[in-house]
Formats: sequence, structure tokens, C-alpha cells
Amino acid sequence: MKSIQKFSLRPGEVISQKYKILRRVGSGLESEVYLVKELKTGIERAIKMYFPHRNKQNRTLKFGARKMHKLRNCNILVQYHNHDTFFWKDYKIDYLVSEFVEGEMLADFVKKLPGKHMQPFQALHLLHALVSGLEQLHKNKEYHGDIHTENIMVLRQGLTFELKLIDFYNWGPSKKQHMDDDIHQAIKVFYEILGGAKYYQRQPQIVKDICLGCKKSLILKQYKNATKLREFMEGVRW
Repeated sequence: MKSIQKFSLRPGEVISQKYKILRRVGSGLESEVYLVKELKTGIERAIKMYFPHRNKQNRTLKFGARKMHKLRNCNILVQYHNHDTFFWKDYKIDYLVSEFVEGEMLADFVKKLPGKHMQPFQALHLLHALVSGLEQLHKNKEYHGDIHTENIMVLRQGLTFELKLIDFYNWGPSKKQHMDDDIHQAIKVFYEILGGAKYYQRQPQIVKDICLGCKKSLILKQYKNATKLREFMEGVRW
């Protein structure tokens, strides 16, 4: 099977007689993601088109769709809608349709802040939203596996944050070590959005009690799961 690396669909093209391409959102090893408009309703959706050589017998797509359906009650994840196909250069291409997340990557959000970093109180609220979402995911015996500032979308901010996680790294069986990695990665995000090493020494003690120097062994000894970390943050007194 030919190795397809990109589709390069242009804005205005229509696929499956249903969706008009608006723009490409991103790409990865197994797929490309496009923002589209549903012709009959005018509603914007996201579609994930799988490269055939990465989706033999539709195994990758089916596995992903079933996992997204299983996790449909996890609010921090993008919600799956349906599966469809279209023909591209004589190849039958399968794709998943999901909600389009209108937000901003956390990396871009932070770059716009004074000093390009968050203040502790604000960052704690964001971490709480992230960890609460991971808690839902882990209770379903699943994990994300690739949490960083370009895989977190900020939908809404205020006293609380509304976030979405995108781009699962691994669709394989979940193990305790995978969930531990999620916790460690979430705290590394917290450390990064606070300004990293440049500002760490001047951070309040609560920040240091969470980051623990970003040492994975110390973090997992103190916070054995996402629930423990969430409960610790909820007990913080200012």
C-alpha cells in the first residue's frame, strides 16, 4: 500500500458531498485534521483523515472511535460524532468527525501574558481543571500519554478554566505507569506555564509542594493518583 504523508486539501473543496474544507488544523504520523463546515447545517466540525497505510483494515480508526465513545462522558476530551469516507486520488479514505474545539492552545495563551508566564493563583486553577479531567479519564482505566502545552486547548478562563485535551499519544492498553506519566506531565506543564526554572525559586511554597522540583519519583510518592493531587489543591489555604 502506498505511503501517503499528506492530503493537502484546499479550502472550498467538498468531500462526501457533506463537508466543505475550511482549513487544515494539523497533522501527525497517522492522520491529518481539518476544520470543515457541514453543508446542510452550517455547523463547523473537525475531521481526522487517516493515512491508509497507518489504518490497515480500518483498525486504527475503529480503535480510536470506540475509545472516544467509551470516554464520551469525560468533559476534557473532544467528543466523537461519526465515521465517513471519501475518495482521494482513487484511494478510499476513512475519517472521523468530531466536535470542533473553539479555543486557544495553552502555549499561545501563555505567550500573550505579561512576562509570558502565569501567576501562581491563575496557574493553580488551570492545573486543577487539568487534573480533574485526568481523574475522569483514569477512572475509566484510560490515559492520555502526551500532555504538553500544545495538546491543551483553553476554551474559557475566569475563576475556573475549561480545557480540552487533544491528540492521544497511545491507544494501547492502559497501565498504572501510563497514568503516573499523565500526572508527571501535568505537573511539568504547571511548572512550565509558571515560567520554569527562571521563576521557580521565587514561587510560593504551595507551588513547590506540587512541583517537587519536577522529580517524578517524588511527585508519585506524594500524589499516587490524580484524585490525591486534586484533593491536595482543593485543601490549599491562601
